[in-house]
Amino acid sequence: MSKKKSTDLENGSIGKLLVTLAVPSIIAQIVNLLYNIVDRIFIGRMANGEIAMAGIGVAMPIIMIISAFSYLIGSGGAPLTAIKMGEKNNDEAEKIMSNSFSMLLIIGVSLTIVFLLFKEPILWAFGASETTINYALDYLTIYVMGTLFVQIALGMNPFINTQGFAKIGMLTVLIGAVINIALDPILIFGLNMGVKGAAVATIVAQAVSAIWVLRFLTGKKTILKLRKKYLKIDIKTMKPVFALGIAPFIMQSTESLVLVSLNNQLSRFGGDLAIGAMTIMSSIMQIILLPANGLTQGAQPIISYNYGAKNIDRVKKTFKYTVLATLSYTFFMCLILMIAPEMVVKIFNNDPSLLEITSWSIKIYFAGIFIFGIQAACQSTFLALGQAKISLFLALLRKIILLVPLIFILPIIMEEKLFAVLLAEPVADVTAVLITSICFTVFYKKTLNVMDKNENKFFENEKPSIN
Repeated sequence: MSKKKSTDLENGSIGKLLVTLAVPSIIAQIVNLLYNIVDRIFIGRMANGEIAMAGIGVAMPIIMIISAFSYLIGSGGAPLTAIKMGEKNNDEAEKIMSNSFSMLLIIGVSLTIVFLLFKEPILWAFGASETTINYALDYLTIYVMGTLFVQIALGMNPFINTQGFAKIGMLTVLIGAVINIALDPILIFGLNMGVKGAAVATIVAQAVSAIWVLRFLTGKKTILKLRKKYLKIDIKTMKPVFALGIAPFIMQSTESLVLVSLNNQLSRFGGDLAIGAMTIMSSIMQIILLPANGLTQGAQPIISYNYGAKNIDRVKKTFKYTVLATLSYTFFMCLILMIAPEMVVKIFNNDPSLLEITSWSIKIYFAGIFIFGIQAACQSTFLALGQAKISLFLALLRKIILLVPLIFILPIIMEEKLFAVLLAEPVADVTAVLITSICFTVFYKKTLNVMDKNENKFFENEKPSIN
């Protein structure tokens, strides 16, 4: 592979580009699910698997917070890098990427120290019980020690994808997932390490992925390289990265807040079994959302590059294809869950009690997911266009403004408490999609109109004068 094999974002067919970039990204997201889901499948088949699952569920909010910081930098820096490439300013693009790498190192070390020191009180606050705390501690202690690998693997891979090297970005995830799957049964059952083995497998996999990313971004095949001269953090460079990355950071980190809120309410109204059901449903949510995110990530370099190149028609066409594809996908997944929830639950656990409560809960919890493709397409397009403020608002809207309050309000006004907690998700989903659609219609047109005017001014200035 050579630099020339990077995708032609400026001139290639939009449909072919979207497939070329989105398919590897979708595969990468699906494979990425295996980091957590394969762990849970094996853990669910341990002795006391349902309690171990609940313990992992309690630890998940912290794992999501760790991932959120990688999204803060990766999802904030990658679109800006692509925009600079579209402007033919590769030096500035490399500065953004190198600064982002340094920031990820600082964040990784800081998070490791904080969570190793305070993991137990945090787990108790997040809904741990006497039966689940040891499982949660065993898994989390090992996982936290690999935080630096997680930051590099997840945070720097978007800089590979945004250059058009979607297949390399896919391999980053694929290599780690294969290692994780291979090590899980050996460590969990072969060496009898239980949940500790699952955590070791995950961290070893992330370490290999991190090495792969760094080798590529410092090698000969990449267009943009990590440069030593740009590793010193520049506040002016990082400020827009943080501004744009705060939206995906909030989307990911508030997922942990949602889980904490759900776990506390579910523990109150349904006990450890309900938390175990939520752990399975969280995995199913990832199965739905991550491939959708993969599709929107495939579209992001096309939109960002052509936005930087002032090519309005290609931006519009890419968005239309993206929203149609994501909406079709989420509708199809919702249909499967409504028709055959038991089939999906059995992938994770065969315990009759857990199967019954989870199958019932799925039909309520996922009732609004059918139109979520619109939300995913609109939010990712705002990020690709560098619209930090509206991206931040939409990130706050669904979870902080709507979902978390509803988790606590609905059980107060409804008799069926467990049903009310689960109902909060579809109510928040549908409301958020409606508001997002309105915002997008207004701001998207405004942004592209500004582009159009600026482009017309440029061409007017370029016209030769007639003497």
